[in-house]
Amino acid sequence: MRRFSVGALVLAVLFAVGTAAQAGEKLMVYTSMKESLIGKLRDSFMKKHPEVAFDYYSAGAGKLMAKVAAERQSGKLTVDVLWHSEVPDFYQLKSEGVWEKYVSPESATVQSPVKDPDGFFTPARLGTLGIAYNTKKITAPPKTWQDMLDPRFKDGFAIANPALSGTAMMSVALLVNTFGWDYIQKLKGNGAKIGAGSGQVVDDTASGDFKASLAPDYIAIDKIKKGADMGLAYPKEMLVVPSPIAIFKGTPNLKAAQKFVDFLLSKEGQTIVASEGTLPVRADVAVETKYGLVKADEAVARAMKVDYLKVMAEKEQIIQKFTQIMR
Repeated sequence: MRRFSVGALVLAVLFAVGTAAQAGEKLMVYTSMKESLIGKLRDSFMKKHPEVAFDYYSAGAGKLMAKVAAERQSGKLTVDVLWHSEVPDFYQLKSEGVWEKYVSPESATVQSPVKDPDGFFTPARLGTLGIAYNTKKITAPPKTWQDMLDPRFKDGFAIANPALSGTAMMSVALLVNTFGWDYIQKLKGNGAKIGAGSGQVVDDTASGDFKASLAPDYIAIDKIKKGADMGLAYPKEMLVVPSPIAIFKGTPNLKAAQKFVDFLLSKEGQTIVASEGTLPVRADVAVETKYGLVKADEAVARAMKVDYLKVMAEKEQIIQKFTQIMR
């Protein structure tokens, strides 16, 4: 009887400790990453850290920022970590004192054209955008951005609406900074079109409605893997859009948030990122180059440069001017 009582007491204590740990280790991540990527990361993270109750909300960057703004206004933030691809948002929130400073032990390995020297946010993925082209309509892949002005792409090249897509907005900013607004004018002169979201313009390229489009790597590669008549080309000057991750200041789940940042930047986490057809931020993680992707360090070396603080200040003007030209 005594043995049973002691055993029962031990089990009760262990259960209580486990329950208390689980109750104290919670994490909510707001992200624009696709469901398959954040789902894989969640599952692997929870295997490594079963003490953390992990949840996430996935939506476009615009919706995420609107949700964060509403929560901040109400004084009740339910999010601990933000991870999406519109870099200017991270600079803006940094200027407002929203972020908790955290320099992960894994951050020394990060390869990115953007880094915050103050340690308030860290790139956790390198999104690249290339030129997706329909192989039935375009037999020779484009090699330069100037190829989009050729007669063979007449009335057949599309760019997603930068008002709807954060990656499209950054891509337009990068193209304008590199080639000037004159390049956008020439695209329009060759019949280029403004599409809907980034996924839709790639779908329309795969179907043949467009000859080519500005395409996020993982969306185009997924289509190609599924048998679409499509290729993906990267000109010498690459569109590389980092996806930073940051922790909200004052979160009651700081330790859990730091654990997730560490995991995401680790080789294990970045291997999961690379498995989804996009670039990791670590050079020591293998990249599938069959569909045109290059290693992280090469992408950083080839990345178009831009002043993100300037883009932050001119975001609305960039969207407005692009829309006026294209429409």
